[in-house]
Amino acid sequence: MKKKIENIIIFLIIFYQKTLSLDTGILKQIGLVKKPVCVFYPSCSNYTIEAIQKYGVLKGIYLGVLRILRCHPWQKNHFDPLK
Repeated sequence: MKKKIENIIIFLIIFYQKTLSLDTGILKQIGLVKKPVCVFYPSCSNYTIEAIQKYGVLKGIYLGVLRILRCHPWQKNHFDPLK
């Protein structure tokens, strides 16, 4: 059951990446968004997927939310891998 919930959450994140994300979604694919929007590498959604796979759903989502809260244009360190 735990793995099934993990897979559903990851599916929802990937769905977001392919549809709503300004970096990889439909608007980027049709050319309405030209410049990259995300200031981090890996992106927050990829970071969250990695965190969920490594730590489980609750801690993974928690780490993803913390990462999103750190996101702003004045961010100095753009490379922020999962530890």
